Amino acid sequence: MAAYGRIAGSGVLKTCDLNRILEALKLLLSPGGSGSSSLQITKRDVLLATLKSNLSDLEDKFLKDPHWTTLKLLRDEIANKIEWPQNSVDVTWSFTSQTLLLLLCLKEAMFCLAADFNPGKPNPRTPEAAPALSPDTLSISQQKTVQSVLQFVVTLGVCPYLMPGVGVPLRYKTEFVAVVQDLVRLDAAPSATRRLYSSCRVLVNVAQHASLGSLIFCHHFGDIAAGLCQLGFCPTKRKPQKPMEEVLNEEERALSRGALRDILDQVYQPLAVRELLILQGGPAQPCTDGKTQVGSLAPAWLRRLCGQLLSERLMRPSGVQAVVRGILEGAGAGAAGGSDAEVMAADWKKCDLIAKILASCPQQSLSPESYYEDICPQILDLFHLQDKLTARQFQRVATTTFITMSRERPQLAAKYLLQPVLAPLHRCLNTAEIPEHDVVPGTILVTEEELSTCIEDVFKVYVVGNEPLTVLMDSLLPVLGVLFSLYCFTKQSVSHIRSLCQEILLWILGKLERKKAVASLKGFAGLDKSVPSFHSLCQFRAATQGGIMITIQEAIRSKEDEDEALYQKVSSEQCQVEHLGDLLFLCQECGLAGDFFIFCLQELTQVAAEDETELKTKLFSSKSLLELERHQSLLVEGQERKLLILQLMAVLCERVSEQIFTNITQVVDFVAATLQRACASLAHQAESTVESQTLSMSMGLVAVMLGGAVQLKSSDFVVLKQLLPLLEKVSNTYPDPVIQELAVDLRIAIATHGAFSTKAVAVVAAQSTLNKRDSEGKIEEQQQTNYKRFTDVANSHLEQQQSNEKSNHQTGLKSDNTPLIPQEVNEPSTTTSQKSGNITTEELQEVLLSAYDPQIPTRAAALRTLSYWIEQREAKALEMQEKLLKIFLENLEHEDTFVYLSAIQGVVLLSDAYPEKILLGLLAQYDSSKDKHTPETRMKVGEVLMRIVRALGDMVSKYREPLIHTFLRGTRDPDSAHRASSLSNLGELCQRLDFLLGSMVHEITACLIAVAKTDREVQVRRAAIHVIVLLLRGLSQKATEVLRDVLKDLYHLLKHVVCLEPDDVAKLHAQLALEELDEIMRNFLFPPQKLEKKIVVLP
Repeated sequence: MAAYGRIAGSGVLKTCDLNRILEALKLLLSPGGSGSSSLQITKRDVLLATLKSNLSDLEDKFLKDPHWTTLKLLRDEIANKIEWPQNSVDVTWSFTSQTLLLLLCLKEAMFCLAADFNPGKPNPRTPEAAPALSPDTLSISQQKTVQSVLQFVVTLGVCPYLMPGVGVPLRYKTEFVAVVQDLVRLDAAPSATRRLYSSCRVLVNVAQHASLGSLIFCHHFGDIAAGLCQLGFCPTKRKPQKPMEEVLNEEERALSRGALRDILDQVYQPLAVRELLILQGGPAQPCTDGKTQVGSLAPAWLRRLCGQLLSERLMRPSGVQAVVRGILEGAGAGAAGGSDAEVMAADWKKCDLIAKILASCPQQSLSPESYYEDICPQILDLFHLQDKLTARQFQRVATTTFITMSRERPQLAAKYLLQPVLAPLHRCLNTAEIPEHDVVPGTILVTEEELSTCIEDVFKVYVVGNEPLTVLMDSLLPVLGVLFSLYCFTKQSVSHIRSLCQEILLWILGKLERKKAVASLKGFAGLDKSVPSFHSLCQFRAATQGGIMITIQEAIRSKEDEDEALYQKVSSEQCQVEHLGDLLFLCQECGLAGDFFIFCLQELTQVAAEDETELKTKLFSSKSLLELERHQSLLVEGQERKLLILQLMAVLCERVSEQIFTNITQVVDFVAATLQRACASLAHQAESTVESQTLSMSMGLVAVMLGGAVQLKSSDFVVLKQLLPLLEKVSNTYPDPVIQELAVDLRIAIATHGAFSTKAVAVVAAQSTLNKRDSEGKIEEQQQTNYKRFTDVANSHLEQQQSNEKSNHQTGLKSDNTPLIPQEVNEPSTTTSQKSGNITTEELQEVLLSAYDPQIPTRAAALRTLSYWIEQREAKALEMQEKLLKIFLENLEHEDTFVYLSAIQGVVLLSDAYPEKILLGLLAQYDSSKDKHTPETRMKVGEVLMRIVRALGDMVSKYREPLIHTFLRGTRDPDSAHRASSLSNLGELCQRLDFLLGSMVHEITACLIAVAKTDREVQVRRAAIHVIVLLLRGLSQKATEVLRDVLKDLYHLLKHVVCLEPDDVAKLHAQLALEELDEIMRNFLFPPQKLEKKIVVLP
């Protein structure tokens, strides 16, 4: 269809000017008449008159202007070769025909210019110079002219002749296009089909030139494709119903079909997908007024055709990206994300639609397996796009498609999606066979890029997709051991995939069945060797780009290497157990941590029940050396398992919190495991105090549950009945008669579903509840007493300091200078009964000048006078608050103690009057660098701040956050003295706040831990530990509530200081803090028993 013959070798073509052709096109587009009227009929008449006038002007140019002769000859030569009528009664078709002829002339002229163009060789002396421009290149204005011409051609020559439902209707385009609908005469020759065929044929031919093709297809591809679909695929009628109707022959229809496939292969594939979707009747079309209109329903043949063509686009190389881009960009996301990218990323419905399209096997495919084999690699490539905005959308589509395919065809998804994604992890399993050529030490088994890509893809599919499908769970289950080993390795250093591994493990453990999850945890801990794990020959290593790679371990060549390998193995196993505890700490809400804790308790019971005498064998008694060696290896493995269980129990008891049990079943299992261990100890006659206390605690827990602390249901009693045999055994065998009686009573209460509860059960339950309340009351009373005692001591210290300052003040006045302080200042008056407003402006100015006097007694006396006036709320003094603050702050830098202490007192009194303004400025000055203020001045400002804190009293809680943040920033100051001072101030501030720190307790403890561990100066480390001691002593029994989330970290810090701190004073402080913490936890876990009776006197 596009095969118009080139007019190569024609002299007319070589002499034709490109600008002349564009001038002729401009002439056809020149406006005429007036279109200002709003009536439709007026616009129609004006447009018809303009088209006729422009055609007439063009013919006059050809006939009268000799410069246009060459163009006329070229146009006539091309017109003689075409096979479609050019003249018609319909003015619109005559205009379209002339425009199409000029476009063909333009195309031939541009080809001729490009063929004669011979660019010279680039000059090596000026490599930065731009290359010569081809003569067939159109300028910006020329491109605008061509675009306008194409708009007219498509509007007058293509759109009016499309069938209803084919393409976008004219009424949904611009207002001008809507006028054309009534302008075209379909009853005039040639027929509508012939006109459409001729227009599409010429446009496809003109598009052979690259520049013209981009202009045509970027704006009018949809209309041209709609015309070709109608010409080549619309079902034909045997006989036309009307005389003017014409049916194309089979050759013309075949040319139309071929042209359609050619332009579909030629254009940008997302554009082709988008236009085919519009032709199929998908999205609604916007109008000029911004409203959304719904077009006519596309015919059935067109919908089938578009579906077939879309399937062909999908089956091509990179077809998945083309389909996704076509749908997303058509929705407004833009080629690179666009302004609506964030909105598009959140549109899950659109992603589900694309996923369903990609997961559906088209009819053109040979089989679903072959389709999945071709499409799945492209879907996996969607995960790895680099552009951020586009990648976010494509990854969401890929995740949804991944899940949809796994749901609809799990076997094919496992083969073509999951296996490629998880291949790097399968490669290093202990069940995998490593090829001989890869067993060389140092060989990279999994590269850094492969491992990072694998973990990121698994995170996107499993965690982001969040669909616990069976095929997904079964595929990930074998490689969980490798994932956990990788997670443990990332915990040793900084890695960007640590959080991904943690999220994947938490997700899979939460979604798995509880038995499978516990089995996986057993494999992580090394208790179950049958669970696939990391290959013993493999090791993780840090890569050059900050990632991790998997290599083959180096061979052991010496005794030192063997010792180092053994040490690394032992330390790695210990770290894995600790990291498992960290992982279980995050799994408490789902109940997995409780189930695994109960499993470890049951294993511990089995360890206690084993009789060591049964494992001993007679040496050299009818056993060969091989059998003896095997037996010894079994004994070693058994001992390793016991040690591992004990280590697990220690880690779990240290890491998990008291909220580990989430339901009644877990509590009952815990009690059952405790009773079994007690019975096992009795069987071996190994009763101990710890066992007795544990047994009492567990039975007390059951008594509290039966006593009404928990609302029990009938199903809960079914679970509790599991304890009946164990309670019976305890009641028969335990030597303590009190526990025997309690066990019997508990059996009765459980068997009767709580209908009959003996007095012993009620007493135990009541004691447990009352002891807890009494202990809390005692803690609160003790804290109040301690706070009152601390307040009294602080007030007495403050009064003593103030009296000392007054004595110093009176001593300083004994000089030759005239005293500037009134008589009232010398009197120790503490009331405000004196009259205010008795100072004059002259007195105030004189005192202000004296504040800068070089004589120390005079300056100090002036500062004291100003402080007194501020305290008495003298109006004239308070009006100059900013100036007074400046005077006090400048005197803070004085080296004499008497002067700067007086300045400190003045700032404190001024802040008492205006705390909002003064305090924030002082905080900024305290937080400044060395360059602005000397260290001594900043220390003095710190003293001012602490006096302000004491003066504010309970109001200090309003300024809690800025004060704490300032002191925390002070701990990072380069000056060690300032760091120690900040920590000291922080400790006193916590005391003044009554340790009501709220959520900031995490920031404070993190800062204290970091300083105590990493600071180089001994004084700073001592100060940090001293603050911790203050926290524990001040909170006392409330520490378990206020410091609940950070108490474990503080305990680890104190243990670290005691073991590794070189300073003896810091060690002593840490040891005292540990003793305080030990006392707190003992009182919390084992509250003192109170044997008392309450006597009530009745009235």
